[in-house]
Amino acid sequence: MSTLLTPAALDAMRQRPDVVVLDVQYELGGTPSAQLYAAGHLPGAAPVDLDSVLAGPPGAGGRHPLPDPEVLQEGLRAAGVRAESTVVVYDQRTSLSAARAWWVLRWAGVEDVRVLDGGLSAWRDAGLPVSTEPDPVEPGDVVVRPGSLPVLDADGAARVAQEGLLLDARTPERFRGESEPIDPVAGHVPGATNLPMGELVRPDGRLLPPGELRERLHALGLHASDATPVGTYCGSGVTAAHTALALAEIGVTAVPYIGSWSEWVADPSRPVATGA
Repeated sequence: MSTLLTPAALDAMRQRPDVVVLDVQYELGGTPSAQLYAAGHLPGAAPVDLDSVLAGPPGAGGRHPLPDPEVLQEGLRAAGVRAESTVVVYDQRTSLSAARAWWVLRWAGVEDVRVLDGGLSAWRDAGLPVSTEPDPVEPGDVVVRPGSLPVLDADGAARVAQEGLLLDARTPERFRGESEPIDPVAGHVPGATNLPMGELVRPDGRLLPPGELRERLHALGLHASDATPVGTYCGSGVTAAHTALALAEIGVTAVPYIGSWSEWVADPSRPVATGA
């Protein structure tokens, strides 16, 4: 079953009492999430902040490390998530931050998490209503169970790069080490393979159809039936989750390296590769 929902499918299910819709609109270094929510969101959706709820404070573990379980539980309860909830997450358009929420919630033991493909933009394009008013939320009772999904650390990412397929979701320029606008060191994990996030989405921000996603993976030598271990990483563990979401749509289980490049280069003893 696909994790992705169309606007029509979500509209048909959002009145169910067990469905909780979370707004995770996010801009790295741009408009704060609270302002994005106030400017327009799905009626009944509750805001969840990526920086303060879906990630821990930046540091040696990277710019978006795993969240503190107690902080995550408090944030999800405040957004109305209950033990039996079907949770739907969305962002502005590309599902980048929505995919981070999809992965973190499942890591925390929330079993049924869906993603609105195309986000708020697709919802608007479908002519469905948008609210600019805060919606009252009845607090939830979800209990966070961290570790419900595996996650790669730096050593694990290095092993996957040598023994399997470690996908780097950043732009080719950052992968090759020609440009690094955010982190202090340019390059990539030795043995990693570049699969830019932009190659997995359509112009409107929705994920490519499964057939085209399979073509991208086949070009890298990976097939859904392979037992090859697959990992994903990016700059700080957000886009890595998006790549994992795309692979899940074609039956490939990928384990993100949440610390990603920002954690990798925090230790100067770790090797750095450049070039293609």
